[in-house]
Amino acid sequence: MMKEETCSPVLENVYKAEERLRNVVVRTPLAVNNNLSGIYNSNISFKREDLQRVRSYKIRGAYNKMATMSREELEKGVVCASAGNHAQGVAFACHTMKVKGTIFMPLPTPGQKLEQVKMFGGSYIDVVLYGDTFDAAKDAAMRFCKDHDSAFIHPFDDPAIIEGQATTALEILEQAENSVDYLFVPIGGGGLAAGICSVFKELSPHTRIIGVEPSAAASMKKAIEKGKPVLLEKISRFVDGAAVQQVGELTFEHCKNVLYDMVTVDEGSVCETILSLYNKDAIVVEPAGALSVTALEKYKDEIQGKNVVCIISGSNNDITRMEEIKEKALLYAGLKHYFLVRFPQRPGALKTFVMDVLGTDDDITYFEYTQKNSKEKGIAVVGIALKQKEDFSPLINKMKQYDFFVNYLNNDPSLMNLLI
Repeated sequence: MMKEETCSPVLENVYKAEERLRNVVVRTPLAVNNNLSGIYNSNISFKREDLQRVRSYKIRGAYNKMATMSREELEKGVVCASAGNHAQGVAFACHTMKVKGTIFMPLPTPGQKLEQVKMFGGSYIDVVLYGDTFDAAKDAAMRFCKDHDSAFIHPFDDPAIIEGQATTALEILEQAENSVDYLFVPIGGGGLAAGICSVFKELSPHTRIIGVEPSAAASMKKAIEKGKPVLLEKISRFVDGAAVQQVGELTFEHCKNVLYDMVTVDEGSVCETILSLYNKDAIVVEPAGALSVTALEKYKDEIQGKNVVCIISGSNNDITRMEEIKEKALLYAGLKHYFLVRFPQRPGALKTFVMDVLGTDDDITYFEYTQKNSKEKGIAVVGIALKQKEDFSPLINKMKQYDFFVNYLNNDPSLMNLLI
């Protein structure tokens, strides 16, 4: 793409960031996804930031920020807080630029991301695990900065960070063979979305930019509703790359009048997308990396015949999470159900349950029962997988008919988590 002879200061800074990053970041592909294009009768492409050097777009902002700092600032060391991907970007920049860094990460950070941070940073970084959320880790990092006179590398709310992430937008516009009608972008703190908005509003103002957040951590949606960033009292950490309690002041200003829509998606739906991308396209994504694709279903009517881009933001997924991801996907799809079941303490009771209650395609996936001789009946915790969700009502009816049913645990997540 040819640069405009005259452009805004923000866009000019994005072009400068592009020059700084030219030999640092990977120019990730914009690849057509034939499977989804067929499903939605549209031309859907993935911007594969999961193929970046640190497996996410975060390297763009982190390196650009540090490259704009003076040597005197860098010699005092840098500090950041991150749930994983920003930490890897900062770690990579520290190692490349020979700068000492201290990285604060929440205690529940997936092990894979923690190990990657250590690998990219090597001896140039120290990792401090603190708090249950990004925001708690950030508060600790800010205190550390004050005590050690170090510079804080914000994960999203900084002009240089936003300008670095915005180079993703320049690449999309340069790579797209046709005009982009819809662009789906994941949002956590809003750094990537802010960068995308700052570029597209000038170079492709007709493009409808859809922000996507997990429904249990919808900080940008709430900010737009209230007209300013607000602190969410409680969020879910499952989509860790987008689990932010409050979006940035700067990112909000960039996004509020440019985003066409804010969409929220359930965690179970995100898990379905993760499994589908792996099984059908051999693409491994983290939960945040699946947000943009998950939102397509909500726009299935509007995007028909259109040119659509989904940003795949990262692939830093811990393999140990796959069982949890599969479970969440099955629960969301209505194919996995847990019950408290009352069994008569007599020979043949389980056989009756299997032969007369379960359907021919139903499968017991979990069973916990202890016989107590002083009781006529005992309670078991039973997990059942269905082939299709329509089999649920017949199953419930049969359980009640034969007096096996006690309680349905899917409607009581707290009790289910306690028992299973």
